[in-house]
Amino acid sequence: MIRIIGADTFVIELCTRMPFRYGIAELTQTPHLFCRVELEVDGRRSAGIAADSLVPKWFTKDPAQRYEDEIAAMLAVIEQAMAFAKQIGAAPDVFDLWLKLYRAQEQWAAATPHPPLLWNFGVSLVERAMIDAYCRATKTTFSAAVRDNHLGVDLGRVHAELAGYSPADLLTPEPSRQIFVRHTVGLSDYLAEADLPENERLCDGLPQTLETSIATYGLQYFKIKVSGDDERDLARLIEIARIIEAATSDFAFTLDGNEQYKTVAAFRDFWNRFSTEPELAEFMRQLLFIEQPFPRTIALSDATRQDLWRWHDRPPMIIDESDAELGSLPRALDCGYAGTSHKNCKGVFKGLANACLLKKRRRDDPGETYLLSGEDLANVGPVALLQDLAVMATLGLSHVERNGHHYFAGLSMFPAAWQTQMQATHPDLYRQTENGWPTLAIKEGRLSLDTVMQSPFGISQQIDLHMAGSGDTAIAKGFVNSQTPPFRDIQTLSPTSLNHISL
Repeated sequence: MIRIIGADTFVIELCTRMPFRYGIAELTQTPHLFCRVELEVDGRRSAGIAADSLVPKWFTKDPAQRYEDEIAAMLAVIEQAMAFAKQIGAAPDVFDLWLKLYRAQEQWAAATPHPPLLWNFGVSLVERAMIDAYCRATKTTFSAAVRDNHLGVDLGRVHAELAGYSPADLLTPEPSRQIFVRHTVGLSDYLAEADLPENERLCDGLPQTLETSIATYGLQYFKIKVSGDDERDLARLIEIARIIEAATSDFAFTLDGNEQYKTVAAFRDFWNRFSTEPELAEFMRQLLFIEQPFPRTIALSDATRQDLWRWHDRPPMIIDESDAELGSLPRALDCGYAGTSHKNCKGVFKGLANACLLKKRRRDDPGETYLLSGEDLANVGPVALLQDLAVMATLGLSHVERNGHHYFAGLSMFPAAWQTQMQATHPDLYRQTENGWPTLAIKEGRLSLDTVMQSPFGISQQIDLHMAGSGDTAIAKGFVNSQTPPFRDIQTLSPTSLNHISL
């Protein structure tokens, strides 16, 4: 039996090294929250942690909502999930405890304005911390816990058609030991080195432009964001294609619509122009899929379903932001989408069940396309990124979107002791920069996951969350208000001081 006997949270503010524009927002700074739970496993206590950035304008996509209110809403759903987790009591396994927590949060949120993507974010943090604690208590890895089903996963309780199946029946026999990085090309990223103004050039030793990123990391996979402005997007795509094709002939890419197309007809018009543009003819052959072109308010509607099924030669599309509830993927497949994305912030067990559902559909209907992609929400170490990679590898993905290392300067804004620990315990995943802090070691476009997959839930040794309050100078770089301790208990976090977003 297991039960959660305690939970707390801590937060640190992070600055981007350059703006990250996605959809309606441009990120320059964000709080990064750590959730810690105390789990009792058969009478033994074990601590586990999880982390995520409180990224604005993704969970709600409401341009009228103030960032202060978004922060308050994210904190509310996290705190409520923690409260429910402590109230639920004992459960036979981690999966059962998670599902009880999910249902309790779901029922509570029905009387609030919080949409499913947001309220489930709180559940996912507790879920990940609980998985970490369980793997440490039982001295097992996440991959082994999934394949041997020590976590108690009952796939039929998520998707009825999976009743009787275990994860091992549908996942690959072994997890990935390396994974390709799918590089994000944000809407405000500079493409060619010659386009980068001298007054914006950074001196941190990391590449800033698409051109130098390809040369530095040996990139082969790309995720290109489009804005919904057809003329601008088409011109930018032609330039992106020119740079990628000049650097390598062995590449593939995806397009991210970020909910920018208000109707199927609007996206279809863009697609017809994009797919028939002579300058993109060769480039187009390497397209893998298109991610979430439509707003979540219409993406799974009956009208969209009808429009998609009428579009017989539509490209493969997946949902992302619309994958908010346990039933979202089956509905998406019924609407004509090819699949969904996995992000840990949407839930580990939900992503696992979705991967198994898509694998079963692929077996049953080999003539159709069923896709699971790995996507990013500006993930950074020393916790969130590694847990994300552990799940992606366990699901058997060969490439995953990664952008945290590109928009943030590695682990430079975390305590020096954490940096040293991560470099020592994950030397295959991190490399030391000239400036003395670790960043991801991307070689030939790939990350090595050996130490990640040998660790309980991605992280070899837990970081000490309390050491960040000791005034370590490494943590003070880049913060908005240097007079305020950047790492503090969540109760002292003031949302009014965190308005670091330009729309």
